[in-house]
Amino acid sequence: MASAFLRSSTLRQFCYSFNSRFLSSRFHSLPEKSLQNSPLASNHYELLRAFSANNRFLCTNAPNPGASQSNVNAAAQPGVSSAQSGSEKRNDGGQNSGGSENTQQQGKSVRGGPVSWMSFFLLFCTGVGLVYYYDREKRRHIEGLNKASSAVKQGPSVGKAAIGGPFNLVDHNGKTVSEKDFLGKWNLFYFGFTHCPDICPDELQKLASAIDKIKAKSGLEVVPVFISVDPERDTVEQVREYVKEFHPKLIGLTGSPDDVKKTARAYRVYYMKTEEEGSDYLVDHSIVMYLMDPDMQFVKFFGKNLDDASLADGVIREIKQHKKVKA
Repeated sequence: MASAFLRSSTLRQFCYSFNSRFLSSRFHSLPEKSLQNSPLASNHYELLRAFSANNRFLCTNAPNPGASQSNVNAAAQPGVSSAQSGSEKRNDGGQNSGGSENTQQQGKSVRGGPVSWMSFFLLFCTGVGLVYYYDREKRRHIEGLNKASSAVKQGPSVGKAAIGGPFNLVDHNGKTVSEKDFLGKWNLFYFGFTHCPDICPDELQKLASAIDKIKAKSGLEVVPVFISVDPERDTVEQVREYVKEFHPKLIGLTGSPDDVKKTARAYRVYYMKTEEEGSDYLVDHSIVMYLMDPDMQFVKFFGKNLDDASLADGVIREIKQHKKVKA
């Protein structure tokens, strides 16, 4: 009994292996019509179809040796219905196996793809987080810079620049003056020369306009002062005729070459003759205005890049700040 069961199991395994390997490799790859039309292979083809179908049924579905024997007897009778049923079963089996293979391939392609929905979602979240972090740090850095700059602007100045000092010059009325004559007043000093073709006239016009704007906006009195760096040509008369063209309150100062040199050195002003041709020459000099407080102490300088409105606003701001510090 045991030997019969072993033989039946061995037979089923052999039939299944033979059927799947032989038929799938030899006949499934050829079109059915080509095999049926061949005169040499038509009989063999019908026998093999019947043998394949019945053996497949025998190897997979036979529950006992009796049923297997009846199926073998049925396969021995050449009939159209048996062949057709075997063909249908074979076709169904092929379709089922092909469908399962397609399903497996689709599942593998989805699982083994380069980018899945989860990885895309994680990548997106990472990118959003990095952008948010960078934007937050950038704003924090900008706020820190703004706070630092505002703290520097609003804080009191440390120390004083070594600008200013005693001098002895002559004003445009021929009166000898010194730094003491300007105590108790806010003053704006500008160094230039009367033969200047363009820069000095422009700067003095800006100075005169700023003085009027300061008076109109804040009511503060600021004295404009012009100091010549060309003592050889800028006499008292020359300076007097020159300053009255810009503002009635503009004070012109000149003096000997030594006195002018000492004054320029005290205020850190550079000047030098250039393009000298006899008595006709130009003077290269610093283009700066110095704001001096009522104690004749240096407060701040203003360069050429400011217009009259900016100059007036800057002077007003410095004066108010100075008064707060003194209080």
